[in-house]
Amino acid sequence: MTRATAVRADASAPPAHVPLYEERIEAGDGVTLAASVAGERGRPGVILLHGAGQTRHSWRGSVATLGALGYHALAYDARGHGDSDWSPKPDYSYERLADDLDAIVRHMGCVPAMIGASMGGMTALHAIARTDEARARAVVLVDIAPRVDPRGLKRVHDFLHGHRDGFANVEEAADAVAAYNPHRPRPKNPRGLMKNLRLREDGRLHWHWDPRFFRERNDDARDRHAARLLTMCRGVTIPSMLVVGEESDVVNGKGIAELRAALPQLEIGHVAGAGHMIAGDRNEAFNGAILPFLECHPAR
Repeated sequence: MTRATAVRADASAPPAHVPLYEERIEAGDGVTLAASVAGERGRPGVILLHGAGQTRHSWRGSVATLGALGYHALAYDARGHGDSDWSPKPDYSYERLADDLDAIVRHMGCVPAMIGASMGGMTALHAIARTDEARARAVVLVDIAPRVDPRGLKRVHDFLHGHRDGFANVEEAADAVAAYNPHRPRPKNPRGLMKNLRLREDGRLHWHWDPRFFRERNDDARDRHAARLLTMCRGVTIPSMLVVGEESDVVNGKGIAELRAALPQLEIGHVAGAGHMIAGDRNEAFNGAILPFLECHPAR
């Protein structure tokens, strides 16, 4: 039986701050992955996986909150993103991304809960569904369905593929983000964006990801993967939750219904005032959505 949960944007504030520390983890093919971690090893584990074009820093508030609540929380940059290495081949298939997630699970030394946004949610489902071994004790999917609204997907695609010549300064990058997320207040000091930018040899700032990452993705491959993933999901029996931004233009009712048919145990949480990037738009409300779910499905 599924359970729907409405979450207000004024959800309770996170507990006291806990320090985050950095780790580098071998992925097995010469690539190392950069991770931010909070909490003590041996506590219930939680892995947070960002979406395409994001970094582990999008989970900073959630990692700190989970660490303060007694979890061992880890968010990492997917290969080709942030401070993680670029794939030498390149290989950015979901099979390879799931291999990386398996390496993170081994590093943590437990059966964790997984929280994945967009690409990260698809990676988590792929890793869980492709094996009979216990990869996760529960999974939270953030604003993702195997098939999404093509209009919202195009807007994401246009942003990720735009600005191939980079930016002259961080202010230009902030303008691009503000145009993509008009509902989110533009930061007074955009220097925080430097975590998502890299200065290249041309003297301009470019987004942190490997450009080859997005060249591997096309509509035919996406449709094939969606069909395969829906079939695989029918073997996933662990507790599952989908958190949807009420202002998202990516996930629609049809996609939710299709995912729920494949995952009958799926619980749904709606976050008011949030778009596709829920954790960035309404971090406290997002935490308010996932924490009761995690508490209901503790480590065994």
